[in-house]
Amino acid sequence: MREDIYTLPNALTLSRILACPVLGWSIVQGDFHLATALLVYAGLTDLADGFLARRYQKQTVLGTILDPAADKTLMTTLTVTLAMKGLLPTPVAVIILGRDVILSLSAFYIRYTSLPEPKTLSRYWDFTLPSAEIRPTRISKINTALQLALMGVTTINPVLPFQLGSSLTAFQWVVAGTTIWSGLSYLFTKDAVRLVSPGRQKKPQSM
Repeated sequence: MREDIYTLPNALTLSRILACPVLGWSIVQGDFHLATALLVYAGLTDLADGFLARRYQKQTVLGTILDPAADKTLMTTLTVTLAMKGLLPTPVAVIILGRDVILSLSAFYIRYTSLPEPKTLSRYWDFTLPSAEIRPTRISKINTALQLALMGVTTINPVLPFQLGSSLTAFQWVVAGTTIWSGLSYLFTKDAVRLVSPGRQKKPQSM
């Protein structure tokens, strides 16, 4: 069974992913005004795609994959480039990236094991064939918000008329702690991954 993935919410989410290389380039080049503008765009489209998906019943299984993927692409871009500029401690960057790498590898494995037969390469990458949903845990949602807040504050700090100093450093290490906690939470939350039943796969086609 297939679902319609060509929706405005999915397009907005994809646009956030495509904006990440420009965001990374602006940080590396020291253009923090452009970086701040792109962060505002990312935040607005994140709010818009969620609202539109709920308001017009355009939720898709691909959307449940793309939305966190967009967040992680944004987070990875900011983490790497801010660490390169010396604005983010390297150990904090390693913790954030390490958690995401482990969760990404787990997602690839879950996709393979949950995909109905035949398990071909073309079917594996065909996201109109939903097989499983990954549901973020509560602490993971909190951690994502804290990470995005941290990256936003770290990015705009160079253009502020004052420096946050030790308070920003403390916030960075708090987020490092919640990142570790959120990663471990997936091991102990039984409904973090839900297989998509045939009935669930049919539902989007009636919209």
